[in-house]
Amino acid sequence: GRFHVRVEGEGRDIILIPGLSSSPEVWDTTVEHLGAGWRVHRIHIQGFAGAEVKDNAAGPVAAPVAEDLARYIREAGLSDPVVVGHSMGGTIAMMLAARHPDAVSKVMVVDMVPFMGAMFATPGTNPTAQAVTPIADQIHAGMLNSPEADYRAQAAQTVAAMVRNKAAEPMILADTAASDRTVSANAYRELIVTDLRPELARITAPTEVVYVPFDFPGMTPETTDMIYRMSFTGLDGVTLTRIDDAAHFVFLDQPEAFFARLDAFLGE
Repeated sequence: GRFHVRVEGEGRDIILIPGLSSSPEVWDTTVEHLGAGWRVHRIHIQGFAGAEVKDNAAGPVAAPVAEDLARYIREAGLSDPVVVGHSMGGTIAMMLAARHPDAVSKVMVVDMVPFMGAMFATPGTNPTAQAVTPIADQIHAGMLNSPEADYRAQAAQTVAAMVRNKAAEPMILADTAASDRTVSANAYRELIVTDLRPELARITAPTEVVYVPFDFPGMTPETTDMIYRMSFTGLDGVTLTRIDDAAHFVFLDQPEAFFARLDAFLGE
């Protein structure tokens, strides 16, 4: 009731988790690149991109999905799966690897930090989930209560800034438009108040984080590097890789650079 799965191919198991309000179709080019030798499990979270809401009608989304994903891995008999998660999917991948370390063999997190709420904290303060909860509640209320037309227009504007590949942009916008408003709002609030930094030490699987420079005023690529290094301090052996000239959907904006990192990671 939290997600459904599309399974393709035969071979080694790899799980692909899309981000907030995204569909499994965002991974089309990645699946094509992987080719033979992989059994691909594409997750479609209920309530996102046209999927029925089902058990995601109320409350958190990411954490319950991570728990059900661990159960799916066990019950489907997946053998040492690799997990690749984008954005919210990266949060789910970290939750899965930290809370069920024996369930995964490798983890790739794509453009996500362990505590997104730090971006909403007052500069110069020690960011905590408690400190950003009022902001998360305010954003959540705005997403739920704004007029439908305003909500859809704001969502489309936000998403359009997350992808530079103009050919892929219509798919991303359509996914967002077809996503349930309540599920998306609840999931976004959950991401803001979820701090996984204390759990990183529990992750035993080799982990790589692929990210793009923050596109904020005054931010430089080097500043982004520092933020990611500080964010993942608690995860020994993590590999951090920045890909430039890309927005949030890095695997669509810079596919060759992303695939090169994915291939190297899978081959290690």
